[in-house]
Amino acid sequence: MSPIEAVATLLGLANVALVVRRSLWNYPFALAMVTLYAWIFLHARLYSDALLQGFYFVVNGYGWWNWSRAKAEVGDVPVVRLGNRARLGWAAGAALAALCWGALMHRLTDAAFPWWDGTIAVLSIVAQILQSRRAWECWPLWIAVDLLAIPLFLVKGLHLTAGLYCLFLALSVWGAIDWTKARA
Repeated sequence: MSPIEAVATLLGLANVALVVRRSLWNYPFALAMVTLYAWIFLHARLYSDALLQGFYFVVNGYGWWNWSRAKAEVGDVPVVRLGNRARLGWAAGAALAALCWGALMHRLTDAAFPWWDGTIAVLSIVAQILQSRRAWECWPLWIAVDLLAIPLFLVKGLHLTAGLYCLFLALSVWGAIDWTKARA
């Protein structure tokens, strides 16, 4: 546990709480958090998670733009729901990407847990894209990510981050409930 991990944890907690409330203020917290976590995960040899932070940085920029535009149009950040075909497509794509990414991390790096870490990274990417698009389906994915990430971070000695992901899990359940009420 380091002071950088403590700050990243606090930023992450604020970020997700603001996402649940569909507040645009989640984005400055997200950008600061992912910057710190890129450094943390790189030093823990969780390369997929480290690379994921760069992706988060870019997608959070897109999400900030998309949410701002939607709020300007309707006065709030509306929630959308995917159709069955889109859900199936995202699920199949995520499964295939997780297999490919895990294989790459296994073969090309000295990653501590390439398959486990890679699956978390891929599911996180899909969840973040869907969240940026304001799709309710991001929440079940975030719940899955949290359930997979908590034990991984405990194994790697990132206890504060594991605790944060326990809070993320609770916030993800809250987000699923709250966004269900707000869904278009």
